[in-house]
Amino acid sequence: MSRLLPSGEELLFSLKAFTAGMLALWIALMLDLQRPYWALATVYIVMQPLTGTLRSKASYRAVGTLLGAIATVVLIPNLASAPELLVLAMAGWTGLCLFISLLDRTPRGYAFMLAGYSAALIGFPAVTDPASIFDTALSRVEEITLGVCCAALVGSLAFPRPFGPVLAGRVENWLNDASRWSRDALAGLADAAVAGRDRRKLAADAAEIDALATHLDFDTSALRGATAVVRRLRRQMVMLMPVLSSVADRVAALSREEGGLPPDLQALLADMDGWIAAGAPAERAPDLRRRIAALSPPADAHLDWTGVLTVSLLHRLGETVSLWQSCRALQAALVDGRADQAEETGTRHQVAETRHVDYGMALWSALAAALTVIACCVIWIGTEWQEGAIATQMAAVACCFFAAQDNPVPAIVSFTIANGLGVVAAMVYALFVFPFIDGFALLVLAFSPALLITGIAMTRPALYGRFLPIAVGMPTMLNLQDRVYVPDIASLSNSGLAMVLGMGLAGLITALVRSVGAEWSARRLLRAGWRELADAARHGASVRPQTLSAHMLDRLALLVPRLGTVAPGADLAAVDALSDLRVGLNLADLRRRRRYLGGAALQSVDTVLDLTAAHFHAQARRRGPLPAPAALLDRIDAALADVAAAPPTRQTRRLLLALAGLRRGLFPDSSQQRPLFPPSPLPSPEEMPA
Repeated sequence: MSRLLPSGEELLFSLKAFTAGMLALWIALMLDLQRPYWALATVYIVMQPLTGTLRSKASYRAVGTLLGAIATVVLIPNLASAPELLVLAMAGWTGLCLFISLLDRTPRGYAFMLAGYSAALIGFPAVTDPASIFDTALSRVEEITLGVCCAALVGSLAFPRPFGPVLAGRVENWLNDASRWSRDALAGLADAAVAGRDRRKLAADAAEIDALATHLDFDTSALRGATAVVRRLRRQMVMLMPVLSSVADRVAALSREEGGLPPDLQALLADMDGWIAAGAPAERAPDLRRRIAALSPPADAHLDWTGVLTVSLLHRLGETVSLWQSCRALQAALVDGRADQAEETGTRHQVAETRHVDYGMALWSALAAALTVIACCVIWIGTEWQEGAIATQMAAVACCFFAAQDNPVPAIVSFTIANGLGVVAAMVYALFVFPFIDGFALLVLAFSPALLITGIAMTRPALYGRFLPIAVGMPTMLNLQDRVYVPDIASLSNSGLAMVLGMGLAGLITALVRSVGAEWSARRLLRAGWRELADAARHGASVRPQTLSAHMLDRLALLVPRLGTVAPGADLAAVDALSDLRVGLNLADLRRRRRYLGGAALQSVDTVLDLTAAHFHAQARRRGPLPAPAALLDRIDAALADVAAAPPTRQTRRLLLALAGLRRGLFPDSSQQRPLFPPSPLPSPEEMPA
C-alpha cells in the first residue's frame, strides 16, 4: 500500500508541473496563440524533478523546435507543388536528424531528435495551405518557448531541487563500489564472475555520470559550471578500472603460479587495502609510493618471469595510489565547492573524450524512421484520408522516441496504448466535463484530478512512459481554444484513431525492418571491439592508446544492460572487455616500437602481431569469443626469447614487457615454463607500458 501513496517530493513535483502547465495555458489563451494546448503539453514534456535536467531539457527542446520550424519554412513552400519530393524531403529530414541524435548519445542529442519530428508536427498539417507555413511555424515556436519558459521558471523558483548534489552522490556511490573491488583485488579475493559483473556495472555507471554532467551547466547549485571537472574526475575513474583489472590479474598469477607473494609485498597490499578503506587520505600516499619504490628491483636487475610479474604489479600499485588520490581530491573539490582549484594526478595514459560510434546502426534506425514516414504519407495521399497528417506525425514521433532501443516495438506498443488512454480521457472530458465549464478557473479545477495524478505517476520511472502520453495527448486532443467549447465526438474519434493507427504502423514497420535483440546488439559491440584490436595489431603506430581505452570502456558500458539478458552459460557471458583493453594497449605498443628491431626479433614480433590480428578477426567473423590458438602462445614465447637476445636498449625492454603483458592477457591460465630473459637489465617501473 505504501507504494501507492505519493511521497512529499512526488506531490511537490506534480504541483509544480500542474502550476507551470496552467500558467502556460493561461498566457497562451490570453495571447490568443494558434494552439495554446501545446504550451501546456510542452510543460509536461520537459518537466523534470531536478532543476538542472529540467532546464537543460527545456533549452534543448526550444533549440530543436526552432530547427524543425526553419526546416518546414524552407521545405513546405518550395515543394508543396511536388508531393513526392516533399514526402522524400520531410522523411529525409526526419531521418537525418535522428541519425545525428543517435551518434551524439548525450542529452544534447535530444535537440536533434526533436528537430526531426518537429518538422513533421508543424509541416504535415500545413501542406494544404503552404502560404501560411511561416505563421504556423512561428506560432509553434512561440507555444513551445512559452511552455519551456514556464516550466523552467516554476522549477527554478518554487522549491528547486539542485542537480549537483545528486550527481555528487552518484560519484560517491561509484567510488564506494570501486573501493570494494579494489580491496578484493588487493586481497586476491575477487571471484571471476562477481568481479566481471561489478566491472561492467562500474563502466555503465561511469558512462552515465559522464552523460549527466551535461546538465550541470544548467543547474542552480554551486556545482554549476563544473562540467569539465566532473569529466576530469570521470577520466580518472574509468582509468582506474583497467589498472585494478591488471592488479587483480598479477596478484592472482603470483599467488597461484609462482608460489605465493613475498611477505613484504603482502604487507604492502594489506596497508593499501586499509588506505583505500579509509578513503585514500592524501597524507599517507607518499609513504605508500616510497614503499613501492623500495620493493621495485633496480633498473639493471636481471629478473625471471616471477620478477617481471612482480615489477608489473608494483607499477600498477603505484598507478592505483595516484588514481585513488586524484579521484578523492577531485571529489573533495566538488563537494567543497572548489571545483576551479581541483587538480588531477593520475597516470600518463588517460582516456580521451571520445565515444564508440555505430554509424551503421544509426543509419539503419534513421532509414527505418524515414521509411515509416514515407509509408504513412503514401497511405494518406492514396486514400485521401482527412486525418492522415495526424497519423504521419505520430508515426514520426514514435520512431524517433525509441530509436535508441535494441527492440523499440514493445515501447512503441506501450506508447500507443497510453495514447489511446489519453484519447479516452479526452472523450470523457469532452462529453461530461467541458460542457459545464465557464471560465479559466473551472478549467483549472476540471484538469486538476487527472493532471495531478499523472504528475505523481511521472516521477516513477516505471510509470513515466505510460502517463506522459496522457498528460500530453489529452489536452492536445481536446484542442483547447479561447472560446465556448463545443464537443465534436466524430472529429475527436477520427483524430484519436489516426494517432493510434500512425503509431501502430510505426511499430509494424519497425518490427519488420529495424527490431533486433539485446544479444545481437551485444555481439555487434563486441565485434567492433575485436576489429579495433585487430587494427591495433596491424596498424598500432596510428592507434592512440587514449582513444582505444575510451572506445573499449564505452562499449563495456553499452554492453552492461545487454549482457544482463544473456544466459549465464552463453559464450558472451565469458567475455572480459577489460582484458581485451589491456591486450589492445600492448598490441599498440608492440606495433609502434617494432621499428627498433631487426632480424629474427623483428620477424618474431611481426608473426605475433599477424597471428593476434587474425585471431581477433576470426572472433569478429564468428560473432563470438574464441580461445586464442596454442600456436600464438608458442610464437609469443619465441618472440620473447628473440627480443631478449637483441641489444638491451630501452625500446627492446619496452617490447619485452609488452609481449609479457600480451601473454597474460591472451593466456591468463598458462604458466611460463621456460626462462624468458637472458642476463639483461629490466626497466624501472616508470618505464613500464600500459
